[in-house]
Amino acid sequence: MAGTGPTLSVDGTGLRVVIVAGLWHDVITDGLIAGATRVLEASGASWSLVRVPGSFELPVACKVALENGADAAVALGVIIRGGTPHFEFVSNAATDGLTRVALDTGKPVGFGVLTLDDEQQGLDRAGLPGSKEDKGEEAASAALATAILLRELRS
Repeated sequence: MAGTGPTLSVDGTGLRVVIVAGLWHDVITDGLIAGATRVLEASGASWSLVRVPGSFELPVACKVALENGADAAVALGVIIRGGTPHFEFVSNAATDGLTRVALDTGKPVGFGVLTLDDEQQGLDRAGLPGSKEDKGEEAASAALATAILLRELRS
């Protein structure tokens, strides 16, 4: 699978990471989770998975996880455009909320929320067989790399 993002290989030994994933669009989300877990396992980080109803709930769950000892969070969700403004409301709330969580806690949140026009776009980006990209892998890699950088900056 040819990704467009950087490939990051990091040593996550000693880091605790929480994957927070929505329940909607489970085929796509499960692919994102698989990509994230592959990266975390390869890095040596310890990780756990928490499922929330949807992308709107990602920020609050990430915040609680980070406030309770996690070094990083990986937020995974799927938002597919419909015929109402709901798409924009949820997309903006998730994006702004996850940014605020990272800034308020001083800990990284890997952003793996897919905003899509249709389901096929998600299947193409979910790291599934035949996918062109693996956004779950990219989100976990970014969270790990940032957690390590922040640890170095603080020492």
